[in-house]
Amino acid sequence: MLIERINNNQITITVSASVDSFGLQRLIDYVKYLEATSKSKVKQSDIDKLADKVNASWWTKNRKRFIK
Repeated sequence: MLIERINNNQITITVSASVDSFGLQRLIDYVKYLEATSKSKVKQSDIDKLADKVNASWWTKNRKRFIK
């Protein structure tokens, strides 16, 4: 594995082709999340409340598909 910093605003990571692509994709998704939320001022508790509302709404609309 090789990690290089380029121009103080980019990091290049080179890995062997033998690295599991599924695990690597999960890592990339996490890094994208970190990049997208790096300047966010939202509190985790607010995010959790929103997620709970979304999940409850989804369950209300879809529960008939799972419970018969």
